[in-house]
Amino acid sequence: MAYESSYVTGQKPFSPDLKRGTWEKPSDFIYACLGLAFKLDILVASHWYFFDMGIIGILPYYLYMVIYLVPILVIHSFMGQFSSSGFISAFRVAPFFKGMGYVSCFLSIAMLIYYAIFAAVPIIFMVNSFRPTLPWSCEGLKSWYNESERETTICNTTLSEDEQFESENDTIFFSKEFQLPSVIFFQDHVSTPIDSHDPNSKSGFELSFHFVAYFVVVWALIAFIFYKYSETARFGRFIRFMVIGTLGLLVVCFVRFIFLPGALTGLYSYVTPKNAPIELINGFGSTFIMVLQAFGAGWGSVIALSSFNGFKTNIMSYCWITAFGQVLIYILFGMVSFMLEHHFREITAESYDSYVMSYWILFLSSGSAMAGMHWSNLWTFIYYTMLLMAGLIVMTTQIFTILQTLFDEFESLRVKRQEVTFGFIGGLALCSFIFCSNHGILHFGAITLDTIFSHSVLHLYLILVILWIYGRVRFQRDIEFMLGQPFANWKVFILRFICPLFLIISLLFGIFISAMEHAYSDSLVMTISFMLVIVPILSIPGYGFYYLYQSTGTFCERFKRTCRPTDWYPVEMDHRQRYELSVGNTELTYTLVSEEVNVNLS
Repeated sequence: MAYESSYVTGQKPFSPDLKRGTWEKPSDFIYACLGLAFKLDILVASHWYFFDMGIIGILPYYLYMVIYLVPILVIHSFMGQFSSSGFISAFRVAPFFKGMGYVSCFLSIAMLIYYAIFAAVPIIFMVNSFRPTLPWSCEGLKSWYNESERETTICNTTLSEDEQFESENDTIFFSKEFQLPSVIFFQDHVSTPIDSHDPNSKSGFELSFHFVAYFVVVWALIAFIFYKYSETARFGRFIRFMVIGTLGLLVVCFVRFIFLPGALTGLYSYVTPKNAPIELINGFGSTFIMVLQAFGAGWGSVIALSSFNGFKTNIMSYCWITAFGQVLIYILFGMVSFMLEHHFREITAESYDSYVMSYWILFLSSGSAMAGMHWSNLWTFIYYTMLLMAGLIVMTTQIFTILQTLFDEFESLRVKRQEVTFGFIGGLALCSFIFCSNHGILHFGAITLDTIFSHSVLHLYLILVILWIYGRVRFQRDIEFMLGQPFANWKVFILRFICPLFLIISLLFGIFISAMEHAYSDSLVMTISFMLVIVPILSIPGYGFYYLYQSTGTFCERFKRTCRPTDWYPVEMDHRQRYELSVGNTELTYTLVSEEVNVNLS
């Protein structure tokens, strides 16, 4: 395989962004990757589908970590760090598949449009925590909720006995459902039923202007963050302190929740298996969802984040630290979820046929758990501040990687960085208002689960591009050139032959879960999800044929040329010269150093 130059192919040569900067500290890359684990919509989905699997269900994650997660994290990090470019320009390694970068950008934007929900909900509870009495406490509930005319809440668990009626053959008992005041408060605040399977979800389109106001606050905060921390070094410092602060507040809340009634039972239930085989089987599906999200909402985040590393940064060890760190975050949030769940079960423990209806336990139901604490206003503010920080970390990281990727690929945008940045944020804000509606709030989960399919397709493409088209020998050579240490053959074997089997299973699993979720979705959400599934399949070869059309020669010559690395070299001149000597002039259609000299002379 020859290495092409843009001067030979007739395409515009790649021009590196000299103002992109690098991390202030090498560890900022780790913190940024750990921040990807705060994408709590996937954690909510995993808890919803596999809520009772406990710590046993996490064990498959460590298997995935060895045979799949860390090796592919290394591939992503290699592409970004070696090329010093985002997830579009990095596909100079095989331009025919550059459409993968555009698909990744599209998926990231799709996530950002709905993810403002996860930052707006905490703000609602934070603002109302400044009231003398929490509106969702049993005392505050009396001022706006008539329990005799509406559903029964946990504030009154001593109401009439279970209703029953008798048939000819037996007696049928109806269980008693108790609602949580915090869920009812949110539902009334945005005028939307929370249960996504509620028949009212088929009602007409209604926009919640209260929710729009909170969305405006979220996007204003994000705009302020990019006004103050748009430079790479400053943004890395911001993410570092945000991740540390979020984890610190999470640990504080975890310790406080231990003292809730029933919380220790939940914690014990989490760490002790009840039915180990079933929990393990459930874990294989649930943890694979988490593994897929380790690469960011749009799949290519790690590529862009690693592009700010120094050329010799040891991504091998950093990827292991990232993988272990992310699973610890998942476990910590999982334990908090279990403690809250069992706290609500404790309320109706004396009645076998009564239970508490909990929704979005980390975001909505948790408010009722804190309402009964001493210093409830303070704990509510601390807890929801942690969730807000987690949401802002995810959103700002995605925006940062998208913007830098666009600046890397489109040189004309670099001269208008500020205008592009705030115009992009404003456009996202306007599009996100669709999720301030009753349908948007109810069905965004369907879009979240569709990414299982999209990410699986992209990973299959990546393995094809790097380990088959570019070639395992060249990949291992480039890794050793960059890091000074080899990439083991057994890892390559697993990536080439075993990982695709897991990814195909993941595809089928993603189709099954999406079909279940879309059974209750409306046409708008179905259309958006259809695009998220079809775009990765059609856009990637579509862009490849477009790129092939722009080339010259016969079809076979064009195809071979578009699959060859083009302008694939380190950006720094010293590393570029050494790389040319390492590759050897026989593989270069046009020497890289000569190309640089010609550019300087012109």
